[in-house]
Amino acid sequence: MTTPIPSPPGLPFLGNAASIDLDFPLRSFNLLALHYGEIYSLNLAGDKVVFVNSYELLKEVSDDKRFPKIINASLNELRNAAKDGLFTARVPEEINWFIAHRILMPAFSTSSVLGMFDDMYDIVSQLVLKWERFGPNHPIDVSDDFTRLTLDAIALCSMSYRLNSFYRDELPPFVQAMCHFLVESGRRSMRPGIVNMLKRGSALKYQADIDTMMSVVDEILTDRKVHPTDKKDLLTCMIEGRDKETGLGLPDENIKKNLLTFLVAGHETTSGLLSFAMYYLLRYPETMRKLREEIDSKIGDRPMKASDLHKLPYLIAVMRESLRLGPTAPARVVAPTEDTTLKNGKYFVQKGQEILINIYMVHRDPNLWGDDAEEFRPERMLDGKFEALPPNAWQPFGFGTRACIGRAFAWQEAQMALVSIIQRFDFVMHDPSYNLRLRSTLTIKPDGFYIHAIPRAGRRRLLAIPSNYMVSSHANGSVGSITTSNADVAMGGTHPLYVLFGSNTGSAESFAQRIATEAVGHGFRASMGTLDSVTGHLPKDGPVIIVTASYEGEPADNAKQFVTWLKGAKDQKFGELSYAVFGCGNRDWVQTYQRIPTLIDRLLAERGAKRLLSRGEGDAGGSDFFESFDRWCANLWEEVSKIYETRKADGVGSLKITTVETGSSRANLLRQPDTAFGTVIENHILTSPGAPEKRHIEFALPEGMTYRAGDYLAIIPVNPPQNVHRAIAHFGLSAEQEITLSISGPTSLPVNKAISVFNLLSGYVELSQPATTRDLRVLSLTAKSQATAEALKQLSSAYAVEVVEKRLSVLDILELHPDINISFEVFLQLLPSMRVRQYSISSSPLWKPSHVTLTISVMQSSSIPGRKEPFYGVASTYLASLHPGDKVQMAVRPSNSAFHLPSDPGVPLVLFAAGSGIAPMRGFLQERAMQAEAGRNVGKSLLFFGCRNPDVDFLYGNGDLKKWQELGVVDVRPAFSKVTHARMHVQDRIWEDREDIHKAYLDGAKFYLCGSSKVAASVKEKFTTIIGHIKQEDAGSASKSFEEMMNGRFATDVFE
Repeated sequence: MTTPIPSPPGLPFLGNAASIDLDFPLRSFNLLALHYGEIYSLNLAGDKVVFVNSYELLKEVSDDKRFPKIINASLNELRNAAKDGLFTARVPEEINWFIAHRILMPAFSTSSVLGMFDDMYDIVSQLVLKWERFGPNHPIDVSDDFTRLTLDAIALCSMSYRLNSFYRDELPPFVQAMCHFLVESGRRSMRPGIVNMLKRGSALKYQADIDTMMSVVDEILTDRKVHPTDKKDLLTCMIEGRDKETGLGLPDENIKKNLLTFLVAGHETTSGLLSFAMYYLLRYPETMRKLREEIDSKIGDRPMKASDLHKLPYLIAVMRESLRLGPTAPARVVAPTEDTTLKNGKYFVQKGQEILINIYMVHRDPNLWGDDAEEFRPERMLDGKFEALPPNAWQPFGFGTRACIGRAFAWQEAQMALVSIIQRFDFVMHDPSYNLRLRSTLTIKPDGFYIHAIPRAGRRRLLAIPSNYMVSSHANGSVGSITTSNADVAMGGTHPLYVLFGSNTGSAESFAQRIATEAVGHGFRASMGTLDSVTGHLPKDGPVIIVTASYEGEPADNAKQFVTWLKGAKDQKFGELSYAVFGCGNRDWVQTYQRIPTLIDRLLAERGAKRLLSRGEGDAGGSDFFESFDRWCANLWEEVSKIYETRKADGVGSLKITTVETGSSRANLLRQPDTAFGTVIENHILTSPGAPEKRHIEFALPEGMTYRAGDYLAIIPVNPPQNVHRAIAHFGLSAEQEITLSISGPTSLPVNKAISVFNLLSGYVELSQPATTRDLRVLSLTAKSQATAEALKQLSSAYAVEVVEKRLSVLDILELHPDINISFEVFLQLLPSMRVRQYSISSSPLWKPSHVTLTISVMQSSSIPGRKEPFYGVASTYLASLHPGDKVQMAVRPSNSAFHLPSDPGVPLVLFAAGSGIAPMRGFLQERAMQAEAGRNVGKSLLFFGCRNPDVDFLYGNGDLKKWQELGVVDVRPAFSKVTHARMHVQDRIWEDREDIHKAYLDGAKFYLCGSSKVAASVKEKFTTIIGHIKQEDAGSASKSFEEMMNGRFATDVFE
């Protein structure tokens, strides 16, 4: 008996069509594959489509005799322009396909394509020249420029026709029409026919785009017939060629359709391949280092020759792996020639049933590619591994007789382009936190992916791309402004000084910003940028100050390329470089504490650089994080001022304020949301009255934004209004007063533009951050009374207890001591810039792909001794105040690659959380529950959850967790710390249930923890005790055993 193919519920008449993303259907198909597994079916407005998502099923349907290619609804729309061209012809009915295929196959052979080398190199050189002329600070739209490259190459090589795309600001009219045509064809294929008929405006634009494309094709063919050439290009083959079997040639109409096919389909594969390759090389900088090393060693600086093709094995592996993860043709459609079954009789499919083979998901099948199938690892394609793959495992170019005829062309062009640009440029992402987003036309490409190309030879400028950078995508595809301008340079000093940072969450960047701001006051001209921006070219004409963090022993996103380069540049000497390093970390993570700052400091010193002063350390989990930076920073200025013989200027800084008007206009408060803004859908309290507040908040994501369970949602908050009004009142200002700011150094403040005092204090500075010891020194200089001076001295001497624990900010201190008289300018310069906050997402995209939820703790404390005012957490107070319909600036940030669900849903899970640390665990369990409800085999999860009381803060305990426990997805093991008769914490429940945990480990479970550093340390300590108990080991040996046993199986997400 066969098994029914699973299918989601649908609507009358429309079926499942209404639930599919019309702009990017593949996103919906992929989520359904994650939900239902290897096979499912959809009813798309009456048309049934079966989707195949595993290699086991792909292998079976990769048989042209049993399952030939068919022209489905999507391809049928493309026929409106391409008719019986090679890609869209109906076979065997349309005989021109056979004639064209036999005539053109020799022209696309490897040897024939080799003859196109010079023309290809001509176009590649135009790309390189453009990037050189635009310079390192120009953000490059990767997909746009690679589209220009590949379109110009196919036109010149196959038709001897120049589109000259690189000599225009806008894409050529042909390209614009083609993009519109492809997008609308996809949309038309998903809509009922009657709807397409009613959309008259779209239909007219659609036909106009077809006419524009065909006019170019007509021009090419007419020009060739009027001006024949001896060049044996593809156009000549089609005009003069004769089929050896039939003796027939191709009619002009079919030649035109194939010219259009070459231009449309011919460029898409290569531009997609290059775009994905560039993304993955920058996301995985070690692979870029290896590829650059291969190119430098085998080709060097000389121009690439035809004899170099196919002789760079790592380059070929990069291309193959890029096409595995980003198959530009992500699906193909077949249908059985007769009634049949799949998977040894398990699934029945009727004759003619449309089967969509989802290559994008097949290329991620963990049963074939392993548990790291989502990772970019070119090594899996090296040393015979690619050749050893099972049959038909890798299908980015289609399959069988209908596979891509231009594969050799694409392969050669991609090699030439990658070698040429990597020879000449270093690259950094415009937005280091960019997370791959896809867009779809005929194929798929990265969306909103921008880079900077920095010439490798000569001097380079720094790129100050903030770690908390947010892109604002607009309808025209432009990129929004960033708060810190590229290559910020402070005027006024005489000696150059370079401040470089590596930061994800903003702390290291904030410290770097302070150094850059203070530099002018010490006689230096400061430039500020990311570590990645100096990869390969560290400045040597001034001191280099590095402030960087470690994240579980790995560099920040905007420091990965630099660290990879530094580790690999073993022959590089830095004798002329003077530097200093300050590292941010968390001492709770003993194994990886300060790993990256220590590594950078050591490697620079080993290779001859002069260390200006000893490496500084800041422990984010300790009480002297800011104080340690203050001490190190004071030593830094003392040392560099002495070495470079500079003088300290009077005053704290050079910030100047000019009052523009008192501010009666409120027009600027009315702003339109853009694609960086999400919308609040729901916001409610989860806890009982009187308990520390926890909230559940649902957002509709900005258009096109996607996520995975376990990812973060980054939020740019505003300060609590109470604190803003306190600051305004203290300085005797008006909330609506408008001012302009100007400063001679780099800053994240909004300079040279009018802004209200309220908006300035709300969104640009941190009002609540504890004052630093440096702040206390500045304040003490203006204290008018001896009592205040003594109080400030006491705060400094007992800094950890009196300032950090009580969270005393500069504003708090000013209010406690009214005789401290500082200007508003000085106050602003004492404050760090507003930081982005990251929250673990508490939902799964299988629930709603365009919605996320957060589960947050609201930080409010009204009873801290020594404070005059209550303490309000900045981001949590902001989020708690939101109402449905509010707009919030946000971005999805990927979590550590290990902190995602295993690709095999059958792997058991053991989850540890306390309080709002339940957030990512809820997302994991929600995903597993939906997979279980869809009939998939789901491994059992154990959830150890710490809270106070079952009636107070057992988050989701009587809702989702209860439902999922009844479903058999999870076994919840709560630990209630405030229940008198059974008081325990998570670590106590772990010890109590140690036998179940041990069994789960033996069953291959993966372990996840989310909570504070205190919870994480307690869980690890209890695990070590259990291991010592089982293995009869002492504490030291048990700790070592823990690290060995949990390597690759224990993922953590720790917050403070």
